[in-house]
Amino acid sequence: MDGTTSSSLNEVRLGREKFGGDTHAYCVAFSDGEIDEVAALCDTIIFNSLSQLERFAGRAEGRKIGLRINPQVSSSRFELADPARAHSRLGEWDIDRIRSALPAISGIMIHCHCDNDSFPSFCAILDSIDERFGPVLTHLAWVSLGGGIHFTGENYPLEEFADRLKAFASRWGVQVYLEPGEAVVTNSTTLEVTVLDIVENGKHLAIVDASTEAHMLDLLTYRLSARLHPDEGPHRYVVCGQSCLAGDEFGEFRFEAPLQVGDRLSIQDAGGYSMVKKNWFNGLKMPSIAVRDLHGKVGLIRSFSYADYCNSLS
Repeated sequence: MDGTTSSSLNEVRLGREKFGGDTHAYCVAFSDGEIDEVAALCDTIIFNSLSQLERFAGRAEGRKIGLRINPQVSSSRFELADPARAHSRLGEWDIDRIRSALPAISGIMIHCHCDNDSFPSFCAILDSIDERFGPVLTHLAWVSLGGGIHFTGENYPLEEFADRLKAFASRWGVQVYLEPGEAVVTNSTTLEVTVLDIVENGKHLAIVDASTEAHMLDLLTYRLSARLHPDEGPHRYVVCGQSCLAGDEFGEFRFEAPLQVGDRLSIQDAGGYSMVKKNWFNGLKMPSIAVRDLHGKVGLIRSFSYADYCNSLS
């Protein structure tokens, strides 16, 4: 990658130390005790509000400074993840307030996509940004369009996407940045689980050695079903987690043959927001992390122990 962006001091430090490149720092609200360290670690710092900009810009001398803009349009299917939701705290939206910040900033960040695999939707939102914020864009050197744009998805029109970005950059004379976290990690990671028990209660219930609450929290947060591969055949099972939470279920899936204790199942797309939200609920064991290289060889990167669990508590 050419660089990283972040949402906290720890993330900007991780980006600088592990990836390098152009390091962008953003947070909904920086604290007085962390702003100096953030500024020392980043190349660009983006403030969420005019008040944060006025308070801390002087302590980010030598860094490119930006402001988050809320275009009040988005692609999110979930209100919880919608940065344009009513009364959103994410970014400035009033054009006059934004214009007043121009002497202090060189760019803006507009993050308003979530799981957006629709090129027409992306274009419509960019057209809205053109129309509404044109008087501001002409004074800027760079614009970050944030993440959530699934341009690595199957059949996504990459050439048209690149042309649209180039036209936007040329029209306003800006460097365009993307934050392709979703595009990078989608379908890159699986959660490998083992069937521990099979019980009956109106349906076949397969209990595995993992948990939605502990290991794939987004499934509960957004009330989603996991994806299992393959998901076909005449035998149906609800795949259930190991925790004490009554609703700890990955979803209902189909199988070619009846499941047996000891069977391995592969839960798809467990990277990204699933991986970073893992927790020690019920003290359940954290999944080990392994990587398969381009030749098919699997190498263990890290496993977790009781000491990791205990140290996470105090």
